[in-house]
Amino acid sequence: MTTLPPVNASSDIENRKAEHLRVCLEEDVEFSEISSGLEKYRFNHCCLPELDRSDINIGTSFLGKSLGAPLLISSMTGGTTLAHLVNTRLATVAQRYRLAMGVGSQRIALEQPELAATFSVRHLAPDILLLANLGAVQLNYGCGVEECLKLVDLLEADALILHLNPLQEWVQSGGDKNFRGILDKIALVCSKLPVPVVAKEVGNGISGAMAKKLIEAGVAAIDVAGAGGTSWAKVESQRAKDKKQRHLGQVFADWGLPTADCITSIRAINSTIPLIASGGLKNGVDIGKAIALGADLGGLARPFLTAAVASEAAVDELVTFLIAELEIALFCTGNANLSALKNSGSLSLGN
Repeated sequence: MTTLPPVNASSDIENRKAEHLRVCLEEDVEFSEISSGLEKYRFNHCCLPELDRSDINIGTSFLGKSLGAPLLISSMTGGTTLAHLVNTRLATVAQRYRLAMGVGSQRIALEQPELAATFSVRHLAPDILLLANLGAVQLNYGCGVEECLKLVDLLEADALILHLNPLQEWVQSGGDKNFRGILDKIALVCSKLPVPVVAKEVGNGISGAMAKKLIEAGVAAIDVAGAGGTSWAKVESQRAKDKKQRHLGQVFADWGLPTADCITSIRAINSTIPLIASGGLKNGVDIGKAIALGADLGGLARPFLTAAVASEAAVDELVTFLIAELEIALFCTGNANLSALKNSGSLSLGN
């Protein structure tokens, strides 16, 4: 087990971020009763792909940025010494392979500007798609267009994630629970910000019906972040000091919409919105399945966190494995690129 450095937090929010890292690395916080749903599908093997290895191309573009692979290093952290190290290692590897990367919630950078540097990675990754991040509920707690723009500028980001986490906020001791009117405020941010806005859940999923409302509000992309990976209700239960909050986190540990169901329900109502699949993806085959179902990128968080705490080399190895797995999935279904995979009908429901 990785030994984490001691935390000398100067605020509750800094301590919370450090605790989130510790719990995600050391405790069992995975969904236990719900999976991503991707395991229900299988690829139809093609024994004669009529392709050469050199024909396989997993490059793509997302929100106007060229990517070497359809892979997002999902939003995780910032605001602590360990978080800075994690973000540095992730960004260095993201630049090497031209991957997309999100950072954790930057609210702490507004409240404690001296910690903004723990998110700063643009100098290490000048060419990647880099996503700033703020909890959408903070639009009801003093943050507006000006604060969103500040976070984008601080990170030199290409887009802003507004993450949606009502369950986490309710279970979290002292969480922010006023979500009234948030959709209208998201629409305002979308209309005023000079960069695209991405709506993202944190592990409980976005349905087709909710995606429709978010698209109408003006979001440029959606990250479904479905159930099946890290359960933030479990995370908050593990760190809760209050008996009731600990109980609530356990009861709602498996609450949410499986990632695969989110993808198919959103694509049923909109075929063009840029779509990120995250929540329980474990390997390149899962990324391939998500793309075949209609997603444009696959996002992983906890596997990258574990690797980044270990070393930059571990992050690099993880990326090379994911890329190789995805390339084999394309080759063995007879698809040379991601567009062909998405339109091939190579995916079937298993028995």
